[in-house]
Amino acid sequence: MSVQPTATDPGSSLGADRVRYQRAGRLILNDVSVAAYPSQVLAVTGPSGSGKSSLLALLAGLERPDAGTVYRSAESPDVGVPPGYGLVLQGYGLVSVLTAAENVEIVLQGQRADRDGLLDRAEEVLEAVGLADVADHPVEQLSGGQQQRVAIDRALVTDPAVLLADELTAELDHVSRQRVLERVFGLAEAGSTVVLCTHDPELAASCHREIQLTNGTVTARR
Repeated sequence: MSVQPTATDPGSSLGADRVRYQRAGRLILNDVSVAAYPSQVLAVTGPSGSGKSSLLALLAGLERPDAGTVYRSAESPDVGVPPGYGLVLQGYGLVSVLTAAENVEIVLQGQRADRDGLLDRAEEVLEAVGLADVADHPVEQLSGGQQQRVAIDRALVTDPAVLLADELTAELDHVSRQRVLERVFGLAEAGSTVVLCTHDPELAASCHREIQLTNGTVTARR
């Protein structure tokens, strides 16, 4: 892969232009530019500590850059996750005292008034990733891989226009991995923008585009 000149691309739906980001006095990202496009899956790769998760947090609106610009849709807030975004973050962000189905149901609330309908839909998507038998279990009782699949289901259940995921396949077995990737790439085929931070070289190679970070800077693109 070769490093290419970058600039804010009006054809992309999501991106960053020359962003700089510090945390606790440490420079995490320096002069990073990236563009993500509808109907494509972008892989963000690099070693641990290279700034992948921080870049994802900036793109999601969870953090602000110290310099440079993060651009999303015109109606997106300056800070905060915009409507239509699905997130899978490290640690998953699940509500431990709720069941797997209830964690998925949370993002469906407001779309349908019938609580039974919400639970039915949540249980349906959990069944699709092999979690039907634990749908009514509190997530704190689930394994790491099961919790990850719940987090993925929660992000995908509304067919988001933008999906941002950190280490999507980290704790998944082969069968679960295939099921999840089929759904994620299907989402892109339907027109969504997908950005995946990953250490998985096979997954990165299957993505439409890739950006590689090293010590907070872009060192390669394809």
